[in-house]
Amino acid sequence: MFWDWWQSLFVDMTSTNFFNFSFLPKYGYAVIQGVEYTLILSVISVLMAVLPALLLATMRLSKNRAIRCISGAYIAAFRSTPILVQLMIIYYGVFSFITVPKFMIFGFIDSSRFIPGVVALALNSSAYVAEIFRAGILAVDSGQMEAARSLGLSHSQSMILVILPQAIKNVLPALANEVITMVKESSVCMVLGMAEIMFTAQTIGGSTYISIGPYMLAAFIYFAITYPTSKVIERIERRMRRGDKH
Repeated sequence: MFWDWWQSLFVDMTSTNFFNFSFLPKYGYAVIQGVEYTLILSVISVLMAVLPALLLATMRLSKNRAIRCISGAYIAAFRSTPILVQLMIIYYGVFSFITVPKFMIFGFIDSSRFIPGVVALALNSSAYVAEIFRAGILAVDSGQMEAARSLGLSHSQSMILVILPQAIKNVLPALANEVITMVKESSVCMVLGMAEIMFTAQTIGGSTYISIGPYMLAAFIYFAITYPTSKVIERIERRMRRGDKH
C-alpha cells in the first residue's frame, strides 16, 4: 500500500500531486526570473539596511538618554510588529505621498513596486542589523578605545577608525545570515505583485490549475538557496574563530 502511494506521487500527475512539475517547460524562464528577483531584492535590502543600522547601533550606545530612547523605540517598533504590516503601511501609506518613477530594472523588475518593497525590507532589516552591530561593537575590547584616545584621536575618530573595523569583522557571519533570512522574508512582497519566487508560484498555480506543485518547487528553491549558504557561512565563521585564536 505504501509503495503504491509513493509510486502514485510520480505517476499520477493530478493538480494536487506534490511532484507535478509539468508546468516547468512552459514557465521555467519565469521561475528563473523569480529566483533572480528574490536574490536582488534580498541583497539590496540588506545592503541598504547597513548604514541606518550603524547609526542606530551608535545611538543605542550613546550616553545621551534621549538618543538611546529614539533608537530603542525604532528597534522595538520594527522588531515587534509583523513585516507584512510594515510593508502595507509603507507601500499604501508612505508611498501614497511619494511618486516613484516607473521604469524597468534589469529589464524585468518594475521600479514602482520594487523600490517601496526594498525600503520596507531595509527599514525592517536595519532594526535587526543594528542589534548585530551593537553586539559586535561591545565585543571589541574596551582597551582598544582607550588606546585610540591615548594616541590623540577623538571619540568619533576612535569609533570610525578603530572600533568599527573590528566590529564589522566580528559581525560579518551574522550579516550574511541576515541576507539568508531576508531571502525567506522577501516572500511577503508577493502581496504587492512583485514577481519574486512566491508570486511566480502563485501565478503559475492560477494559470495551470496545478495547486501544490508550484509551491513545492518554491520550497525546494528556498531550501536550495538558504541551507547550503548557511553551511558555508558556518564554515567561514569557524575558520575566522580559529584565526582569532592564532
